[in-house]
Amino acid sequence: MTDIRPTIRLKPKANARAIRHGAPWVYDNEIVTDRRTKALAPGTIAVLEDEGRIPLATVAVTPASRIFARVLDRDPAAEIGPDWLRDRIAIALALRERLYAAPFYRLIHAEADGLPGVVIDRFGEVAVIQPNAAWADRLIDDLAAALVSVTGVSVVVKNAAGRARALEGLDDVSLVLIGQDPQAVAVPMNGATYVADILGGQKTGLYYDQRPNHAFAAGLAQGARVLDVFSHVGGFSLAALAGGAASALAVDGSAPALALAEEGAALSGVADRFATRAGDAFAVLEALAEEGARFDMVICDPPAFAPAKPALEAGLRAYERVARAAAGLVVEGGYLGLCSCSHAVDLARFRTACNRGIGRAGRSAQLIHTGFAGPDHPQHPQLAESGYLKALFYRLIP
Repeated sequence: MTDIRPTIRLKPKANARAIRHGAPWVYDNEIVTDRRTKALAPGTIAVLEDEGRIPLATVAVTPASRIFARVLDRDPAAEIGPDWLRDRIAIALALRERLYAAPFYRLIHAEADGLPGVVIDRFGEVAVIQPNAAWADRLIDDLAAALVSVTGVSVVVKNAAGRARALEGLDDVSLVLIGQDPQAVAVPMNGATYVADILGGQKTGLYYDQRPNHAFAAGLAQGARVLDVFSHVGGFSLAALAGGAASALAVDGSAPALALAEEGAALSGVADRFATRAGDAFAVLEALAEEGARFDMVICDPPAFAPAKPALEAGLRAYERVARAAAGLVVEGGYLGLCSCSHAVDLARFRTACNRGIGRAGRSAQLIHTGFAGPDHPQHPQLAESGYLKALFYRLIP
């Protein structure tokens, strides 16, 4: 190791064994803090030691964050530079190229791909980086260069809209790092074509995590009338139409997102079977019930109602409310899909909330499928938060 790094040390009662076994985070109450450690700049690369001053790992430090240190490498002497970044990206790319024939996927899924706090989505020749940790923001130019070197993409965008950036004391300024300003990108997926707004859309412009759940819904959709609530750019509805649905109605509060969904429907050749309705999802669900509308399949994929533990109870009530309103719009023998991307809501609690909502709608159901994020969103074995997405599919019966 050519540089002289600061050291930080675990408290005597901290679990050094967890770090040795691969735990990726060290919390502020586990670290011996003094004036020196508190003064470290966010994103500082340091050596983590156990209570006996034995080096454990190379970490990135953010003293003001609840997550005081993120493990970058279990080698305390690891050089965190261009070669290290290229190696990590190459390992991640090898998995995605084995999984997918076309270069449209999540390339880096943060801790699970060995780049803590970093998300990279790829849209063909365009890559979008979300550097949600201070260390990655400090090394953003090296990260972008490594990304081009390994993947050959021609455009790299920094997306700074992530909620986690504020927790790291980072700005919210998004910009193009390499190449020209990207236009909307057409993304082929599950037989449909989606349109991703790279700079102006939500997150990185598209949600790749739902790909296998879109596919499952499409397999049920032949001849069905489909309602896609919280649709964004038409995730479930366009997949269902590609699977042979008779019609699909996409509902979202964002008119720009629905406009992209309409573009996607046109590119997919299904515009004649596709319609949109802008408005608050709960209000639209209520209005559809009053209109007597019924559907063979209703799918609700809301934003995170419980992004953190303080919002857990309110989030569970919101998921129950969604389930109750949506269940009333499904014909007997029809299908209901309910999704949650809330980190704070585990599968058991989410399933309980959905079951309660369906019951309070006076409906009976069979749970026929439980889905998760696709394999381009791998889970870190010791980080439950990396397995955030849950999708439940029910068949409503007499």
